[in-house]
Amino acid sequence: MVDVDTCLGIDIGGTGIKGAPVDTAAGRLLHERIRLLTPQPSEPGAVLDVVREVVARFSWRGPIGITFPGVVVDGVTRTAANVDKGWVDLDARKLFSEALHVPVTVVNDADAAGIAEMRFGAGAGRRGTVMVLTFGTGIGSALFHDGVLVPNTEFGHMELHGHEAEHHAAGNVREEHDLTWEQWAHRVRHYLQHLDMLFSPTLFVIGGGVSKKADKFLPHIVKHVRAEVVPAGLHNDAGIVGAAMAAQLACGTAPLPTPDAASA
Repeated sequence: MVDVDTCLGIDIGGTGIKGAPVDTAAGRLLHERIRLLTPQPSEPGAVLDVVREVVARFSWRGPIGITFPGVVVDGVTRTAANVDKGWVDLDARKLFSEALHVPVTVVNDADAAGIAEMRFGAGAGRRGTVMVLTFGTGIGSALFHDGVLVPNTEFGHMELHGHEAEHHAAGNVREEHDLTWEQWAHRVRHYLQHLDMLFSPTLFVIGGGVSKKADKFLPHIVKHVRAEVVPAGLHNDAGIVGAAMAAQLACGTAPLPTPDAASA
């Protein structure tokens, strides 16, 4: 029997697919995560094969939460900006559930990271408007007000300087254009200033792989943005933790994370 506080979280990204069992009561990985490359092309059948391999590596038989880099409504993937277009309007929850023979929950990747950060990370106990932003292959966003999620915001696709913001300031842009951390921070600063002007958040939480190197870029940002800007507490594991939390929520064994619950 699977512990009700233990679910498998799998985080599908444009370049990598990560997974690990999660203690959802503590917000921590129970084993070292597995990371496999996202197949190219990243069509549903190929991604399913990689997800199946992650599940097999852990010999998992319980509930699974899976993140997806796009809009997800009732388990259906409505958009697919950084993966194959075959995902558009696909019932991903049905695809994964039938193939893996276990209950599966599918959630937007940034929303999953945000849920984890608001419960166990940098957003824990914070009221007001909080934005969790993940910088990787694209830019993911999760918007919370007094701990309540507004799902599928996709602010990485808003226009900035005549282009989609993620084409200007995503994490992979720094590597593709061989930018220094300071040069990249200048782009991120403009993006945060634009969001700050539109939404007046009290806090920006910067997630994704870059959060582990916050000391290299945040000093070039924090003094130029009105809202507080901090790195994600769970770093690049937030998506895995949030996916597992979403699976537990779907099973009806856990409450939605709120600032009160996080600080209790």
